[in-house]
Amino acid sequence: MLRIREMSYRVAGRPLFEDASVTIPAGHKVGLIGRNGSGKTTLLRLIVGEAQVDQGAIELDGIGIDQIGRVAQEAPGGAISPLDFVLAADKERAALMAEAETAAQPERIAEIQIRLADIDAHSAPARAASILAGLGFDNDSQQQPLATFSGGWRMRAALAAVLFSTPEFMILDEPTNHLDLEAALWLETYLKSYRGTLLIVSHDRDLLNRAVTSILHLEGCQLFFYEGGYDRFEKTRQERLTLAAAAARKQEHQRRHMQAFIDRFRYKASKARQAQSRIKALEKMETINLAISEPNTVFRFPEPEALAPPLITFDRADVGYLAEKPVLRNLSFRIDPDDRIGFLGQNGNGKSTLARLISGELTAQSGEGHRSNKLRVGYFAQDQIEALDAEATAITHLQRLMPRATPTEIRSQLGGVGLIQDRQDVLSKNMSGGERARLSIAIILIHKPNILILDEPTNHLDIDARDALADALNSFAGCVILISHDRRLLELTTDRLWLVADGTVRDYDDDLEAYRKSVLADRREKNRGDPGAENNSRGDKREDRRAAAARRKQSAELRKTVHSTEQALEKLQVKMQKIQAVLNDPDFYQKESTARIQEIATRQRQLASEIEAAEAAWLNAAEALEAAS
Repeated sequence: MLRIREMSYRVAGRPLFEDASVTIPAGHKVGLIGRNGSGKTTLLRLIVGEAQVDQGAIELDGIGIDQIGRVAQEAPGGAISPLDFVLAADKERAALMAEAETAAQPERIAEIQIRLADIDAHSAPARAASILAGLGFDNDSQQQPLATFSGGWRMRAALAAVLFSTPEFMILDEPTNHLDLEAALWLETYLKSYRGTLLIVSHDRDLLNRAVTSILHLEGCQLFFYEGGYDRFEKTRQERLTLAAAAARKQEHQRRHMQAFIDRFRYKASKARQAQSRIKALEKMETINLAISEPNTVFRFPEPEALAPPLITFDRADVGYLAEKPVLRNLSFRIDPDDRIGFLGQNGNGKSTLARLISGELTAQSGEGHRSNKLRVGYFAQDQIEALDAEATAITHLQRLMPRATPTEIRSQLGGVGLIQDRQDVLSKNMSGGERARLSIAIILIHKPNILILDEPTNHLDIDARDALADALNSFAGCVILISHDRRLLELTTDRLWLVADGTVRDYDDDLEAYRKSVLADRREKNRGDPGAENNSRGDKREDRRAAAARRKQSAELRKTVHSTEQALEKLQVKMQKIQAVLNDPDFYQKESTARIQEIATRQRQLASEIEAAEAAWLNAAEALEAAS
């Protein structure tokens, strides 16, 4: 269990947390969300002891710091292979395997072998290989030195090591930032089956809806805990804000009424005592705090020059690098001004190569290609934010590229990507990842491109910024080409999907949900032949009979569980209906005190959480019964 009590913490005088408190029960999977720069990563550092709170306490009941699994900030490297690196994450297994090589006493050798069997050490290479494969490493790449991989792939290996170690408490900070859509889908499925406590910082709505059971919202230096996924959080938070606003309005009416009485009668002897009692009541009245409204992120893209279609055509083109064999062959396609295209396909299949061909960074090795004479392309690459000058501000970056622009024009350009004024003079090295991404987008918009090619643009952007980016792309008058693991962004902004696979590109005629199911089905098919996913049964008939008896017993227990959880859910729903009837009565807010309104509202929220948990328990039991049957 993680317990945070009245925690306060400041950075350079700026408060990130003020008397914040929350409890996360053991076994919960929690998505930590909040605006860019609100302090999410800082909270993770405080939890693992890398920073100390100014006041209050963070308690980890029953969990030591060494039992927390977290991806290291430094990407691993060196001559070690991804497979060996992941295997080394199980420190007990690694120590026992090393000792087994040198142990001489028969008793100790036996103890080592028994313990290795207990922790299923001999299947560890297959399990590690399965995790690496899920994150995109094929058999050959699992054996290559980590030093030969890019930073993003090495961070994938670091993530695989944490997943393999199966810690009791796992902390992940934007784990999908280095993943493609296929690997993100695999991770989502993996985390759903993880049995420990999970705290994950993410802005991926699909991941937050499918893989977590609770949301922890960092807002206004406070922490708010909500049961359910992201969609449920949005609904519950809006209900809470609506109730708080209604209570605040009633409280303000009471304050004005009491203050008017005080002002009128405090100096009249006959009413002095009543006035004094109202003064004391006003002093004791607790203010109802409403959520601090934060500025909405806005993206505004410039209007490109209108060009006649097609903008680009290729006919039977091959493309690759230098003298190497082509990465993609026989490419025939055209791109028009109103196209909205999303690229699908695993990392390494050539999506970035295709993007570079369209952008003009690569030329075709063979075949024919034509581009409009006045065509301008804005290309946002995954590693673009790393190329920014760390010692330059956003203003300086744009001044170098727009020497004739006025300060107002430069600030307007930065404001058009949601980089607010007080952050425009901050050095790049002191910006958050989301702010650097905004600056990079501002740079590619300088020349008013006709085609926008965005390769994972939402990495580091919070949910509000992602929604603002989707709105801006939908309003953009030019062509949009998108590579992203963010399914919501793809669904909102694209109307054509291209699948990059098997050395070429073709139209994908189905939707993203069908693609998700296809990817997961392919994973399951591969696992059937994977030694890491083999059935441990040896075909012994006695074991089969025992397993059948256990299933029958389990089914009987599950039927009881389904019945009991269904009854509990019905009782909670009846209670909720009664509370809803009270809250829907307009006279309730006039007759009752603020304390009573808050009490009923609190009970409503508690019931909503209990119903959510009861529904999940009933659904899990029903699904388990169906599977067992």
